[in-house]
Amino acid sequence: YDACQRELDLSKADIVILGVSRTSKTPLSMYLAYKGVKVANIVLDFEFEPPIEIFSLPPEKVVGLSIDPDKLIEIRSERLKALGLPDEGVYNKKERVIKELKYADSIYKKIGCQIINVTNMAIEDIATNILKMIKEEK
Repeated sequence: YDACQRELDLSKADIVILGVSRTSKTPLSMYLAYKGVKVANIVLDFEFEPPIEIFSLPPEKVVGLSIDPDKLIEIRSERLKALGLPDEGVYNKKERVIKELKYADSIYKKIGCQIINVTNMAIEDIATNILKMIKEEK
């Protein structure tokens, strides 16, 4: 499942990954799916309400992705550059990024889920942490 789908049955997922834009949710989800894990990934943005279902899931089934604000700004700036877009919006501005990360943290705390700081981590390493969590849950 990806964040773009309207109707999600999150209960069918082995793990639900939450995070702000550019925290590697989609590549991580694809990697885990390749390993046989049913994954849903949800983008968190303070301008949009997350699916209410995330609050009724068992906390051990949810993972929140965190990242250093400066690293996220760097990643978002590179993304804009790669797309040939101007660097004039708020997408990669520190104030916006910090607000998004604080919002995401508040959601993680409300759910009581595990949080992984993905700063400078390879997808494989993040996936290994999640696979260990799933194994411990069973």
